[in-house]
Amino acid sequence: MADDAQEIAELKKSAAEMQQMMAQMQQRIAELEAKQKQRVAELAEAKSPPTQAPAVAVRPLQPVLKSESTVQEKEQTIPPQLLGKKAKVTYRRTLNDQQAAMTRPLDYTLDPAYTGFFSVPNTPMVIKLNAKPRVDMTYDNRYTGAPSRFIPAKFPLRGDANFGGSGQFNMNANGTQLIADVRAPSEPGNLRFYYQNDFFGDDDKDMRYRLQHIYGQYFGLKVGFTTSAWENGDVWPDTVDYEGPNAVIFARRPVAQFTHAINENWNATVGVEKPDFFVDADQRLARLPDFAFNTRWEDEKWGHLQLSSILREIGARDVSGMDHRDFGWGLNAGFNLNLGEADSIQFLGVIGEGVGGMGNDTSFLNSDGGFAADGSFEALPYWSLMGAWTHHWDDRFRTNLVYGHANLDPASGMDPDFYSYSNYGAANVIWQLGDRWSLGFEGLYGYKEGASGRNSDDMFRFQMGMVYSLFD
Repeated sequence: MADDAQEIAELKKSAAEMQQMMAQMQQRIAELEAKQKQRVAELAEAKSPPTQAPAVAVRPLQPVLKSESTVQEKEQTIPPQLLGKKAKVTYRRTLNDQQAAMTRPLDYTLDPAYTGFFSVPNTPMVIKLNAKPRVDMTYDNRYTGAPSRFIPAKFPLRGDANFGGSGQFNMNANGTQLIADVRAPSEPGNLRFYYQNDFFGDDDKDMRYRLQHIYGQYFGLKVGFTTSAWENGDVWPDTVDYEGPNAVIFARRPVAQFTHAINENWNATVGVEKPDFFVDADQRLARLPDFAFNTRWEDEKWGHLQLSSILREIGARDVSGMDHRDFGWGLNAGFNLNLGEADSIQFLGVIGEGVGGMGNDTSFLNSDGGFAADGSFEALPYWSLMGAWTHHWDDRFRTNLVYGHANLDPASGMDPDFYSYSNYGAANVIWQLGDRWSLGFEGLYGYKEGASGRNSDDMFRFQMGMVYSLFD
């Protein structure tokens, strides 16, 4: 009997201790809930004007109780439900997506659902780690000068030792991309860190690392290695050809840029950038950075328009050791025009002197400056035009027609066969097998002519490309 009484007493004591522990736990839960509600209320008040919906909707975070073995109790949170503000520009989701890497003004984003992002514990950050495996199979009517790419500037000319030959097949996965995107959508300033690379680091070898972007952005200030303010990534056409048209701008370099949102539709960017130019001389000279500027109009219904300019000094040292310099400048206008839900048009026009090194085709050459026959140094005149049309047959199939022309005026002292102009054409059908899987078939045309009049003859390529994206 005594043993039973003792056991009953111990059980009552344990029950009382458990009741006390439950009361403490319930009190702690109430404190955490009250604290979290206060946080959400403060965030909503700070982020959203009374007349507008909040840019980020956050679900109240629920506390998770620690076990007795926990040394120190910390707040544990469930990843927030995020909803960003959709950018005004049209996100076209092309096979070789140039738009995702571009920064956007204010708190805009191309993907307001933040697809594929997950939260970083105990921080306001969310991150997406994406991979885009890609394979391309091509057949050329003869040797192109760069079998894994379609670059008119590298086409051999008639009479060259490597001109001609029979048809050639190539297969590569160099367009595979690895991407990391870090955001903080619940914080002010549109904080972003972005990284992207592919494997086109060597034309003669497969899967050689090439950095495409690595930058940070905060309150409109962007620093790192990425696109120039002179470039317009939103007008790149939807080609299966990973290289893209000859006439678009391809300018990736170290930059310091600032974007100011004039209003919801207009914004402007100014940039101080590395003077990455190419001259027909053994030694180039750079005293000043490049200064680039653009202004943009964006509209959800109609598309966008961007006007860009660049000012630069280019220089070179001649064989006698004398330094030469010239002034370079450029203007370009590009737009994407939506013609209803099924059709859109992309256009880019470029003109300038000493800017050929930023053309997608002429960037493979010393196309910014050269020496005339009298020994004077000059910035080379350059202009290009690109036009493209996209038609969506339905949600699964789309067609693109693309044309580009790039023109360079070499100096009189340069090689007589130096690049004069090139033409580019593409026609494709792209099958969107699912949200993440794309398959494209394309016919390509290219032609190059040198200043002497020698040319490459017509070059043709037939290409099939497949891309899979884990989280897009």
